[in-house]
Amino acid sequence: MIRFAGAAITLTILIGSFAFAQDSTPKVQVYGGYALVHSPTGGLSDTMLDENLHQRSDAFGLASNFNGWNAEGQYNVSPWIGIAADFGGRTGSQITGKSGISGMPSQNAYSFLGGPVLSYRTNSKFTPFAHVLAGWDRTSLSASTITGPSAPVPVTATNYTGFAVALGGGVDYKIIPHFALRLGQVDYYHTSLNLNKFYTSAFGGESFTGLATRQRNIRVAVGAVFQF
Repeated sequence: MIRFAGAAITLTILIGSFAFAQDSTPKVQVYGGYALVHSPTGGLSDTMLDENLHQRSDAFGLASNFNGWNAEGQYNVSPWIGIAADFGGRTGSQITGKSGISGMPSQNAYSFLGGPVLSYRTNSKFTPFAHVLAGWDRTSLSASTITGPSAPVPVTATNYTGFAVALGGGVDYKIIPHFALRLGQVDYYHTSLNLNKFYTSAFGGESFTGLATRQRNIRVAVGAVFQF
């Protein structure tokens, strides 16, 4: 009898927990917030830039962090499984100019990804989740003329679109009904930007070789989640 009672209580708790999760599960979630993408240089160096663009030995520098935004629409087919459409954008040129260099081109990138989301929903206000997203990432470099102590360097407007994958997850914290904060989301963000083609197209000639054709980026995001 004690074993039966224990089993019955356990079953009741599990059913109640599942029912609670069903009742409290939003059908649709909309998320938006700030994103920081850390992107490796892919073998590009300031020395390579100085030599290939015929500038002085300390003309150029490199940056690896890009500020941007991340937005997402998610439809939950069950308390635990959802389907998400993910949009992102970031800005900040990887090539920077040091003292005496001006006219640096601006760089922007946009992404569209989609895929399944697995969420762990309980009666807690915290909802951890994991997702696998795949799609496309498009990087653009604006046209400009870089001026410095040596001859001006013309830059041709350049675009490159490649396959992208985001593997990661995060935690949402419910503040009030229908509103939560995404306390943190971290993704391994893989892109397939061919840097050889990208920079050769931008600067002309056959200057850039041996650079990466894929990037292992890290994307970190925080923001607000609206639930319906």
